[in-house]
Amino acid sequence: MKAFEVESRLTKNEIQIPPDLASQIPDGSEVRVILLLRSREEETWGQQSLDSFATAYADEDAIYEGLINEPLSR
Repeated sequence: MKAFEVESRLTKNEIQIPPDLASQIPDGSEVRVILLLRSREEETWGQQSLDSFATAYADEDAIYEGLINEPLSR
């Protein structure tokens, strides 16, 4: 069984499938659908994690961001 993962929204009891994915599925194909719904608790937890990270980040830490794009020297 092939698996594809996309994010979509339920609108008027329909789930939209992106055209590039839909073109890979032959008409009349039998599919298995699993819906994973984002809960308010998950959204709150995610935002709290970002807030906590941002609080711990100091302006002095910006010096390390420059190192990300520098080539490694040996």
